[in-house]
Amino acid sequence: MGLIERVFSLVFGGGRNVIRETAEVFRENAEAGAGREAALREAALTQFGQEFMVPRRGLFDRLMDALNRVPRPAMALGTLGLFTAAMVDPVWFAARMQGIALVPEPLWWLLGAIVSFYFGARHQAKGQEFQTRVVESLTHVPAVLGNLRELEDMQAAPPGKPHVPKRSKAPANPALIDWRSQTPVAIDSRADER
Repeated sequence: MGLIERVFSLVFGGGRNVIRETAEVFRENAEAGAGREAALREAALTQFGQEFMVPRRGLFDRLMDALNRVPRPAMALGTLGLFTAAMVDPVWFAARMQGIALVPEPLWWLLGAIVSFYFGARHQAKGQEFQTRVVESLTHVPAVLGNLRELEDMQAAPPGKPHVPKRSKAPANPALIDWRSQTPVAIDSRADER
């Protein structure tokens, strides 16, 4: 029993497993590999998360963002308010419009320029975003066309017969042709078409 015990203690003794350690030289330890892969993915996700984090913004930045969102809704709601005021109290509305008629023409030009620049910049940004989305959509065209062809083939198939998708014809394989010519067993040529 002493000899067997010494052999086992030599192989497995001291809290070591010589067989496992030797095998890991030739083949990766799956558990350790999975742990490294998980650590790599976690590090990548952490990095991506930090790239898209918005830093804490001060009161001034938040106030400017809030004010930047005001003009469009204010103009839309103000216009609807003017229509409502004209219907509710036409005399009050006419008095206010007489006041607007006294605004000098250069001030109207200035207001028009401000509104044009404000909405023009927004229109340009949204237009560029739209173009980016169109380009992204165009990358999906080949897959969609392939799906449409498959659907047309399915629709054209006679009822009751299962649809078999068409495959592209593979290039000729000289080794396979040579092997078939040497094989005495007759090979069904229809098997290639399936």
